[in-house]
Amino acid sequence: MSMQETTQKSALLKRNKKFALLAPGVIWMMLFLVVPLCMMIYVSFWTQTTFSISSDLTLKSWKTFFASETYFGALIRTIRLWLIVLFLTFIIGYPAALFIGQFVRNKTTQTVLLVACVIPFWTSFLIRVLAWRPMLGKEGAINIVLQKFGLIDAPIEVLLFTELSVVIGMVQIYVVFMVGPIAFMLARIDQSLIEAARDLGASSWTIFRKIIFPLSLPGVVVGAIFVSVMVLGEFATASALSGRKVNLLGNIIVTQVGSLKWAFAAVIGVVLTAVMAVVITLLLRVVDLRKEL
Repeated sequence: MSMQETTQKSALLKRNKKFALLAPGVIWMMLFLVVPLCMMIYVSFWTQTTFSISSDLTLKSWKTFFASETYFGALIRTIRLWLIVLFLTFIIGYPAALFIGQFVRNKTTQTVLLVACVIPFWTSFLIRVLAWRPMLGKEGAINIVLQKFGLIDAPIEVLLFTELSVVIGMVQIYVVFMVGPIAFMLARIDQSLIEAARDLGASSWTIFRKIIFPLSLPGVVVGAIFVSVMVLGEFATASALSGRKVNLLGNIIVTQVGSLKWAFAAVIGVVLTAVMAVVITLLLRVVDLRKEL
């Protein structure tokens, strides 16, 4: 066998090994992501009647969604609440991550603090959501404390069964997904860079702006992706804390599926998936995670 044939055979074996390693992941993605997504898009064009559905293709369900103030308004509301929750989780989560990643140098203590952040996840999601109802109600703990200290004369009614209560619940539930990735990136920063900047006379704000924050951006992006995907697909928190007064796209999907309106539910599912895809694409353009992580 010639040297050229040996080289070609070796290259072919390496290529086959790569394909063999990729095959399980590709098959998994095809079966549980690509195929269901294509099926959902196909079903969204089916003809939906009051009591039945047929495979005759039509744009009726799509026209109904974009022509209805209720459904299109739910899309706008979902995006608005996502932006608010994303902003608040960053504002609350970044300082906590900064403390864990930069001011706590002991690895064991860092681990303990991160575990403390996820302790609420040791209980049921539904319990964590419903626990806010006795806290936020007119006769809840927050109103009782505020009245006891004379800060308010009458109970604050907007704390429960409003968009505010939904935002509070989502922020408390999902802020940990912002803390973890950011703390991980902050802990990886070489302290010699910060010490060198101090030696050169840089202020704390300059060090944060020029060194710490840019190096933590991959963690911010990862945390933002986690929070965005979960908030955009939310329905349980909105149902429990708004008394079904705040309808997000997730709530409408649940309602439509329960009413056996598969075509319209598929339309909303496609729209929601498209919104998530755009959001993730925009976030990934902020930083190249393949180089940073």
